[in-house]
Amino acid sequence: MLRRRTFAGALAMPMIARGASAQTWPAQPVRLVVGFAAGQAIDILARLIAQSLSDQFGQQFIVDNKPGSGGNIAAEGVARAAPDGHTLLVIGANNPINATLYDKPGYDLLRDFAPVAGIYRVYQVMVVNPAFPAKTGAEFIAYAKAHPGKVNFGSAGTGSVAHVSGELFKMMTGVDMQHVPYRGAPLALADLLGGQVQVMFDNLPSSIEHIRSGRLRALGVSTPQRLEVLPDVPTIADFVPGYETNAFAGLGAPAGTPREIVDRLNKAVGVALADPKLKAKILDMGGVPMPMTPPEFGKFLAEETEKWGKVIRAANIKPT
Repeated sequence: MLRRRTFAGALAMPMIARGASAQTWPAQPVRLVVGFAAGQAIDILARLIAQSLSDQFGQQFIVDNKPGSGGNIAAEGVARAAPDGHTLLVIGANNPINATLYDKPGYDLLRDFAPVAGIYRVYQVMVVNPAFPAKTGAEFIAYAKAHPGKVNFGSAGTGSVAHVSGELFKMMTGVDMQHVPYRGAPLALADLLGGQVQVMFDNLPSSIEHIRSGRLRALGVSTPQRLEVLPDVPTIADFVPGYETNAFAGLGAPAGTPREIVDRLNKAVGVALADPKLKAKILDMGGVPMPMTPPEFGKFLAEETEKWGKVIRAANIKPT
């Protein structure tokens, strides 16, 4: 009997420890690790969320930028961190893409992370130089089919959202376009403005002012419905039925993080996204809040991983 009680007590100890850890969390500053350099949209939103979480928990939430390998360095570091809620990954669209793009990214997105919360979603916009002859999406497809291999689409780099969005467009329309990768969206946009490339499937925040000023022509947005910020621009799905893409940000914790901590974080992110000032900043950047429960965010990540895996395999995309 004594042995049984001792064994039962030993089994209960980790549970008691986890409960105590969840109750005292956060006991130290919490790092939100971003896989890109400061100043990008995902970094800006992470800092806004970090400030709200700091205010709510009375503990510092610090953004830690760890760029490199398309965000894999940051993700691998968090996957190996202690599952105590003090190290979190700001998961972006690059992570589901990298799951197939890289043979060995150093982590398994769906196995090594506990989904915590969605933060925001940013859609893409199909933009051309105003001198390009096509004025609508249908005209663009007709022109591209009449000039196979002559239309160049720029992107922020191989495996970027802009790249795989362009490849998905090719798959769904049958057009033959040439991909031209750049070291970041600003360089690609500069050549689009200069006419060196003909089209981009760019994240809306970096193109919207060029569209408003008339320096770029928007042929479609990658949303299910039209956007309030561009009410006159049709959806790409209007001329390519079923087409939808997005970039996003959310939070993930190392697998094994106590559910109580995950739930507290999810609730706090929901409070942050309900703040009218934060919502306004997200909308001003061309995004929309994306509140999700942990299971919803996990399902979303699985769907994004499957979707982009099919595109990357079909287009035979390899990292550069």
